[in-house]
Amino acid sequence: MEWLFAARIACGVGPVKLVTYDGGFGRIDGEYVIPMGQDIISYLEGDGPVREGPAVLLGAIALVAPVPRPRKIICVGLNYHEHALETAQQVPDEPVLFAKFANSVIGTEEAIVLPPESKQVDFEAELAVVIGRETRRVSVDKAFSCIAGYMCANDVSARDLQFRSGQWLRGKAIDTFLPLGPWLVTPDEVGDPARLEIMCLVNGEMMQESTTGDMMFGVAEIVSFISETITLEPGDVIATGTPPGVGFSRTPPVFLQDGDEVTVAIDRIGSLRNPVRRG
Repeated sequence: MEWLFAARIACGVGPVKLVTYDGGFGRIDGEYVIPMGQDIISYLEGDGPVREGPAVLLGAIALVAPVPRPRKIICVGLNYHEHALETAQQVPDEPVLFAKFANSVIGTEEAIVLPPESKQVDFEAELAVVIGRETRRVSVDKAFSCIAGYMCANDVSARDLQFRSGQWLRGKAIDTFLPLGPWLVTPDEVGDPARLEIMCLVNGEMMQESTTGDMMFGVAEIVSFISETITLEPGDVIATGTPPGVGFSRTPPVFLQDGDEVTVAIDRIGSLRNPVRRG
């Protein structure tokens, strides 16, 4: 992680929260954002020196997804023991992977848009990993050195489309179906990613409440596994799976409706809030 540490030393800071906002990219310093003169991908790739600009009030800017246009978004299914049990599906022997794309990415406070093609849109609180440098065939014990930070994620899913034919892409990669944010938190501020409380609330009612310690495959195992066959690049996003309590497994089922508000909260990272509206 030398590239990231060097940038922090140049800025005179330690652990960092990085934000992308309408018109810029920067780091949080108390109630302010310090613009850093480049975008997040350039920052992670180390393209030139960091040139800080005048501070702007955090509350005066509109945040977007920390990585607005990831090159790759790789998601892990059935990665929590209790979630596999509630869905009555077999526990996998290795991570189950599927993809989303940049069209799904939105930031905090942006609207999840319910498409007319689905009546069963579900919520999935997830810990998202952001890759910090090119990564190919990394071992588990070295995988953490390739991570730039963590975000909250909501793997919104249209269950009726997802399960209609057994292929997940149509129900997963829908426009606005991957809220990310509210910021990227560097690993030294998060600590052990296997010891984080993770929650999802709909209209203030707790739907999911668990810890990342229930993951079957930890963050380092997932990064290592993916990198065996897919080269990961700076800014790539990995959504690491969801805990139990999703809407379709409840009795009766709970699906998102026009006017709802969904909040994903993860310990030491923050809260990601999104309104829901019918498209």
